[in-house]
Amino acid sequence: MIDLLVNGGVVVWLLISLSVVALTVGVFKAWQFYSTRPRPADAIEQAFGFLQHGKHAQALLLVNGQRNYRAALISSTVQLIDKSSLALDDIKDEIYRQAQLAIAQLNSYLRVLEVIATLAPLMGLFGTVIGMIEAFKAMESAGAQVNPAVLSGGIWQALLTTAVGLAVAIPVSMLNSYFERKAEVEAQAIQNDLQRVFTIYASANSLAMSSNNTSSSKQSSTKPKPTSHQGAE
Repeated sequence: MIDLLVNGGVVVWLLISLSVVALTVGVFKAWQFYSTRPRPADAIEQAFGFLQHGKHAQALLLVNGQRNYRAALISSTVQLIDKSSLALDDIKDEIYRQAQLAIAQLNSYLRVLEVIATLAPLMGLFGTVIGMIEAFKAMESAGAQVNPAVLSGGIWQALLTTAVGLAVAIPVSMLNSYFERKAEVEAQAIQNDLQRVFTIYASANSLAMSSNNTSSSKQSSTKPKPTSHQGAE
């Protein structure tokens, strides 16, 4: 195997370098998704349960300090709504800005994998073309004394770069698709979480306003009505 790589020339070593870069990115992304999982796994659902019952402090205890992007955004949203004097539209703008930053982090370095998956087979094909050119030049130089073994040796060395290029591109493409899907699922979950938080607050405000209106109408109905006395002439 080492002999094959040595005989592959510069293109093969470039492809090996790209595979090392792809492996590094893959390890980093795997660590990123693993380290940002919510702990415990149902922490976010528990937090929503507390929010729906108006227990904001308990909800914040579950999501505060988590490395998970969803938990961090829920925490920011609850704290901004509870403690900030900003209008609701301004709070939404700020939270969605933070959400976009989180989604960008989830998609970070995936472009590198995409480029490597696209570039590797092209580099392999380029190496094959160069190798074939050199093989046929050797044939021309040998003239009538062409040795078939030399020709076949030049051809397999040329084809080696295409094989290495495909060997790099296929797993990198699969890795890129896997991480893209994970990032997409997480981004959808973030959007859903934020919508749930705003819906919970909207429902709570609507219920509070309805309760206040009911209380006011009851107070009005219990007030004694003034009586009018008509004097008899």
